[in-house]
Amino acid sequence: MGRRRAREVALQVLFQVDVGKVRPEKALIFTFNEFQITGETAAYARALVEGALAHLEEIDSLLKKYATDWDLPRMANVDRNILRLALFEMLYCREVPVNVAIDEALELAKTFSTDDAPRFINGILGRIARESFCKERTE
Repeated sequence: MGRRRAREVALQVLFQVDVGKVRPEKALIFTFNEFQITGETAAYARALVEGALAHLEEIDSLLKKYATDWDLPRMANVDRNILRLALFEMLYCREVPVNVAIDEALELAKTFSTDDAPRFINGILGRIARESFCKERTE
């Protein structure tokens, strides 16, 4: 299935945890069972969810800094979680090039959010990539 499918699953789990206040393990098990996710796809989805949640404070701090006209609670729920997922990959997954993390976030936005979401997400992630400590990874 691959990493794209793992990102889709991770997004669904992060959404459940964020909006539905579901415990992460329960959301992971439910989503894996619902969509019959196993093997490497499940392992990568789990790593994305656990990593994003473990670094949520830092990730949200960056979002607050760079989404200057948007409060996190005011942001569309799905967009907020796409950004969290992408930032985790950008900041902590050295094997994933920054441009790939951004491209994958845009694909998630096209699939799960509104028509305006890719431009919004690209603006925030692109700015973080250019101005933050991710810069060396984009060059």
